[in-house]
Amino acid sequence: MITRILNPEREEDINYAGELLRNGKLCAIPTETVYGLAANALDGKAVKEIFEVKGRPSDNPLIVHISDISELKCLVKEVPEKAKKLMEAFWPGPLTIILPKTDLVPYATTGNLDTVAVRFPENEIARAVIKAAGVPLAAPSANISGEPSPTEFKYVYEDLEGRVPAVIDGGDCAVGVESTVITLATKKPRLLRPGGITPEMIESIIGEIDIDKAVTEQMQQGAKVSSPGMKYKHYSPDCSIIIADISFEDYVKLINESDCDGALCFEGEEKFLNKKAVTFGKCYDGLSQAHRLFSALKELDELGLKKVYARCPQKRGVGLAVYNRLIRSAGYSFYRPESKVIGLTGTTGSGKSTVCKELKDLGFKIIDCDKLTKSGIYEGECLKELVNFFGSGITDENGVLVRKNLAAVAFKTNENTKKLNEITHPYIMAKIRSEIEKYKESGAKFIILDAPTLFEAGADKLCCKIISVVSDKELRLRRIMSRDNITKESALLRINAQKSDEFYTEKSDYVIKNDGNVEALFESVQRIAADVVR
Repeated sequence: MITRILNPEREEDINYAGELLRNGKLCAIPTETVYGLAANALDGKAVKEIFEVKGRPSDNPLIVHISDISELKCLVKEVPEKAKKLMEAFWPGPLTIILPKTDLVPYATTGNLDTVAVRFPENEIARAVIKAAGVPLAAPSANISGEPSPTEFKYVYEDLEGRVPAVIDGGDCAVGVESTVITLATKKPRLLRPGGITPEMIESIIGEIDIDKAVTEQMQQGAKVSSPGMKYKHYSPDCSIIIADISFEDYVKLINESDCDGALCFEGEEKFLNKKAVTFGKCYDGLSQAHRLFSALKELDELGLKKVYARCPQKRGVGLAVYNRLIRSAGYSFYRPESKVIGLTGTTGSGKSTVCKELKDLGFKIIDCDKLTKSGIYEGECLKELVNFFGSGITDENGVLVRKNLAAVAFKTNENTKKLNEITHPYIMAKIRSEIEKYKESGAKFIILDAPTLFEAGADKLCCKIISVVSDKELRLRRIMSRDNITKESALLRINAQKSDEFYTEKSDYVIKNDGNVEALFESVQRIAADVVR
């Protein structure tokens, strides 16, 4: 079969694609998530050809794509209120909604389920092709089943040349991972596959949802598949991938000293490694990771790598989608440390001390960085540097640091706060490393690094997971004034010298929002602790 490359800017090419699809043929099309291998969703014979071309298991349901909400009436029995709210908020876009199907939708499309997954794509080329076809399109990722989903045209063509009549060259996909899938065919809405529309975004529209265990864990043998991407090993390059669920510093050591021949890391980290490395986005940036992941997996094979250790993404926001795809590409293979260092940080006055006490009661070992800074760090060479910059007014008549005096001048301007960090952090980091090693040598399995300036000091590189505690500003203000017996003005200086809540939450694996409800706070801590020790 000759595979024709279609230009989406040519109306006749769009119409040709529509004609192919309307007549039961296949065509690969771009969407904002990944490229899709499309067929008439209402034509069981055409849909079966998708499975044959991809080598896809027949119990793996397909997503039906529409170009207008009015097209829903032939696909679903009803549209509940929560579905309407989600459609209004996120359609067109990378969100798939599962609802009970009509008899017009063949079971070949739904994997023999009585529900159908429907999406209204944002990509204008995809919508134009659907309109030209005049029928809804079933369109799983346009790759051979099990391999990384294609987000660039060249990879679609490599996989499907000679297998399908036509492929549309739509350039690179914007999002980079498949759509979020949520079912509203259950009593409580349930997220089945994470994507660019995050659980937090969905809950802001329809309230609390469940997240299926299969999002972060391997499904049991024989379990029923409710959504694409749940059951089978997916997105896998030819090389062996092992997810290194460790700190960055431990990751560098692992790559440089192990028998692996490559790394899948975040941007900028490759300069610390002595092996071939492919990057997939920036650390703490799920969107950039999602955009790069599938192309990065392809590049590993292009480099001829055989064994690769991959950095572990966060399981929050869009990072959850990246984590979901990566664990499947790795066949759920992990490298984990004997001792885990978990960073605990957040805004001043948010209640970190209370969280820390609860974690200690649960058996975690605690390194209190505030105490460390008071035990010999603000002496000697460090104190000399501080006096040289801030003046002798920060010490008493005996040359001993007066912390309140230092705080008053150091938090007065952003420049002063930055300089304080530049001077003190190298000394603090040396002390922290020493304390971590002591705990590891004693056999401690879970170590909490309680560090208000975790990110600013670069101590996040010592942690395999990070917890942030945040709270309402007025509540924090009252706590600081009471705790430290200082004025409102002094407390505000400390608050304003810190980063915003978003600075901490965007960089954290877990976020605790402390609104003063002690019972809810403890429940959050216990839930996080259980996940960390798993």
